[in-house]
Amino acid sequence: MATARQGKAESQIATSKGEAIADLMLETAQFFFRIRAVGQRTGLITSWGGGAFGFMRSLALLGPLTVPQIAQMRPTSRQRMQRLADELAAEGLVELIDNPRHRRSKLVSLTPKGEAHYREMNARLLAIASTMGAGLSEADIRNTVEIVRRLSDEAKER
Repeated sequence: MATARQGKAESQIATSKGEAIADLMLETAQFFFRIRAVGQRTGLITSWGGGAFGFMRSLALLGPLTVPQIAQMRPTSRQRMQRLADELAAEGLVELIDNPRHRRSKLVSLTPKGEAHYREMNARLLAIASTMGAGLSEADIRNTVEIVRRLSDEAKER
């Protein structure tokens, strides 16, 4: 009898936890669309879409990368990242440079114009972000980031 009660209690906890994660997923999706709308109004999301900022951020933080490396870091195709690299190169924001490790797969690198553009977009993002979450502590926000990151990694594995 104790085993049946334990099983039911564990099932209720699992269901409750599952519901909480489902709520988090749905709220995160809704937050994403609201963030995207703010990004479009403020120019953070351009005609290239939100991917341009993330693409440039990867290069700013990690240095030159190949298109396949950038695609592996995102839930998108190599072809989409290649188109984005080509569009950014046409604007003079990135350049394709020789890759000492691979003759055919060029490295994508920020140009000085691209670095300046990235810094400007990042400053705008930080200005917007710093006006949000007034009632939240930095520790709560960082804990939330870690939780979302862990769940994102787990979803990526599926």
